[in-house]
Amino acid sequence: MERILECVPNFSEGRDLAKVEKICDCFRGKPGVKLLDYTSDADHNRSVVTVIGEPEPLRDAVIEAIGKAVELIDLTKHEGQHPRMGCVDVVPFIPIRNTDVSDADRIAKEVAQAAFERFGQPSFLYEQSATAPHRENLATIRKGQFEGMAEKMLDDMWKPDYGTTIHPTGGVTAIGARMPLIAYNINLDTPNIEIANKIARQIRHINGGFRYCKAMGVRLEERNIAQVSMNLTDFTKTAVYRVFETVRMEARRYGVNVLGSEVCGLIPQQALIDCAAYYLQLEEFDEKQVLENHL
Repeated sequence: MERILECVPNFSEGRDLAKVEKICDCFRGKPGVKLLDYTSDADHNRSVVTVIGEPEPLRDAVIEAIGKAVELIDLTKHEGQHPRMGCVDVVPFIPIRNTDVSDADRIAKEVAQAAFERFGQPSFLYEQSATAPHRENLATIRKGQFEGMAEKMLDDMWKPDYGTTIHPTGGVTAIGARMPLIAYNINLDTPNIEIANKIARQIRHINGGFRYCKAMGVRLEERNIAQVSMNLTDFTKTAVYRVFETVRMEARRYGVNVLGSEVCGLIPQQALIDCAAYYLQLEEFDEKQVLENHL
């Protein structure tokens, strides 16, 4: 593949894995498209898929996957810890090789238009595809979630960019172009979600925390612990290790320890190199010293 875009669609299904497999089948065996990774979480009731491809083949595969999600996922029966407004909650397109944000933006808009015309699934354009400043932030768009979105759309400020009203079972989707982000979670040794929420408020940008950090508290019922769930939207400016150490420091004030952390989906290699250099206190380290970078 000469020209590559990445897409990381989030589907509101993380418990019925047969449905997840049917959605992922839309990316398998397609020329010009490669399914890299997919992970499902039962507590969040959400699956994150990572796929790359040439712009047009990737576009067509994503449209097919949206149609399958509309067919299989009924949000009137959906519950989970993660906020959601659509059966396909968010569909970001990210430039990777010989592409730029304008290519990602074009494909995002073509997907949004086709999703509505073929399946009746409305969408908001977000991030760098947003048609107004108040539509850039996903959390702002998603506020009210599926249950409150029909009423929200009655406000002229929140008319969808494609479509007119919410899909009765599929909700509404955010689609747009953006730069790479890291979905990163830190688990705490307490079931108290209020502690996770307080820590999230300290580190997220909207409350005065790290500029490129979005965060919220989540309770993992199966493990009986709380989690600080994050999106790091620019790891070169808000480093993973910096967020981890801040969460660990903030947790101490509540007598809570960090159990561990996890990455959802894929992570840029450089983000991990930055962490290794920090924790090992490497002096004058260069990424060219990594063996795999020479292969």
